[in-house]
Amino acid sequence: MKKKTARKQKKVGKRIIKAKLSEEKITASAKEALDLYSRSRFGEYKEGKILYSLPEALYLAEKGKVEVSKKRKKLTFSNLMNELQKIDKKIHTKFVVFRDLRSKGYIIKTALKYGAEFRVYEKGVKPGKKHAKYILFPVSETSEMTWQEFTGKARIAHTTKKALLIAILDEEDDITYYEVSWKKP
Repeated sequence: MKKKTARKQKKVGKRIIKAKLSEEKITASAKEALDLYSRSRFGEYKEGKILYSLPEALYLAEKGKVEVSKKRKKLTFSNLMNELQKIDKKIHTKFVVFRDLRSKGYIIKTALKYGAEFRVYEKGVKPGKKHAKYILFPVSETSEMTWQEFTGKARIAHTTKKALLIAILDEEDDITYYEVSWKKP
């Protein structure tokens, strides 16, 4: 009787990107982080590192692509969420909206310099090649918005020549999107 020998196959997998949470920033400098940025536009390239927005880091951690550490201690997804809630009380709402749009193929980037939460690029568009189509404000259904705040958001979108997108997250984490645009009389 012949003995069958099992051939060991070397598992060729992608390495998990190691990122660090320091103060209010999540950064990575590994080659894999740069590769992911080049392929899928996750993060912003700054000073030889990739800087991730907080919702972006949560999304990548949930997908198993990034492992975030704080003071050399690996954070589980729920630990990371807890740490980020200390930095941003609205992180859950932002993360759920980010995850929804990114999973549908949109690229979402921060828009803080515009006075908004996010810029949303249409499917297939790479930031830097074309402009974002939307300025996005994710809000919880339990939060309130005055008319002055709403008008301010509309003005930001108009000034930046983008459509205003408001994402309202309900208590079941379902999202309703409203696109707001200017109509000339």
